[in-house]
Amino acid sequence: MSENIEIRDIDGIDMVRFQPQGVCSKLMSLKVKDNKILDMETVGGCSGNLKGIGSLIIGMDINEVIKRLQGIPCGSRPTSCPDQLSICLKLYLEEKSKITVG
Repeated sequence: MSENIEIRDIDGIDMVRFQPQGVCSKLMSLKVKDNKILDMETVGGCSGNLKGIGSLIIGMDINEVIKRLQGIPCGSRPTSCPDQLSICLKLYLEEKSKITVG
């Protein structure tokens, strides 16, 4: 498993913890079921913006979230919290495919 993502299944819901890189947020926690985002919380970062993003992605398919958020920069940084969220979700899908296949 990637060193900056942890996935635990609790009663059929995947609890995902991700440590973003190169941004102000320090931790992203998500609840995922059937490739849909149920909840998102962050530690650090721009609180209002991240709460807004979390609210907007509730119920969305993971692949749609990735498509919409990947590659977004933050100022002069090459990445952002939304971009890091897309990276988290890509890692999640990779890890889940290993579990399903393996």
